[in-house]
Amino acid sequence: MVSLPRQLQLDDLCVHQVSLSGQCNFADSLAVLRNAGIKRTALWTPMIKSCGIAESKRIWDSAGMTAESLCVACLFEGETSLREQLDLADMFGVRTLVTITGGFEELKSSGHDGDIDYARSLLAERLALAAELADSYRVRLAFEPLHPMVCGSRSIVSTLQEALVILDQMDDAHDVGLAIDTYALWWEHDLQAKLDHAGNRILNYHVSDWLADTRDLRLDRGMPGDGQVALRDWRQMIEAAGYLGPVEVEIFSRDRWWKTPAETMIEVIIQRMNSDF
Repeated sequence: MVSLPRQLQLDDLCVHQVSLSGQCNFADSLAVLRNAGIKRTALWTPMIKSCGIAESKRIWDSAGMTAESLCVACLFEGETSLREQLDLADMFGVRTLVTITGGFEELKSSGHDGDIDYARSLLAERLALAAELADSYRVRLAFEPLHPMVCGSRSIVSTLQEALVILDQMDDAHDVGLAIDTYALWWEHDLQAKLDHAGNRILNYHVSDWLADTRDLRLDRGMPGDGQVALRDWRQMIEAAGYLGPVEVEIFSRDRWWKTPAETMIEVIIQRMNSDF
């Protein structure tokens, strides 16, 4: 008998700050979520810095919310940048630091700009170093593969299979998990088998929808239910793999939802919970 996805409650719902970044600043985004009864979010470094780290921390401490993650650390930006993200993650008490490879810009100084093979040769070493640095913090790294359309600018790891190969090769002492994003991976083959293999390494589960007429590489993600991704099937797969953590809505929508009042956007997300994702 095939089990159905669990019935989500508000406490199972996490809405990333970035989903409201077109309408809200750091403080207002938290207020909108809190007023809607949503207690979980993912914090976004640019929003923290725009507000100011000290002021953001003061606001966060009074919000009474839970931070599922901080987004995002880029491996190719180097150790100094990674330590900065780890410091922020620790300061705000987040559960995971979502980590991507980053693009090729950081390789220009070594004469390897745009050399994907060279970038891939660095990856295992950079991820291992990141894991070693994270050992002294109260946060886990959640490595996130992204859609191939952003291979040059955001991540050279474009499939769950690639991510699993890298993590399988790491020493057991390196505590690195996975952030699974439906928008990035919905097109991949044999997902159930790969999710099962990921198992308890799945630390974060991000949802949004792929629009057939998507207009922007990053900033035109769809509201769950508006696109082509079978998100209910996705949740059934990921729960079958053992993940029963929060479902994290992460929508970048410059020309659609970010032109809608934040409160309306949140109402739609809550209305579609369990029916569309």
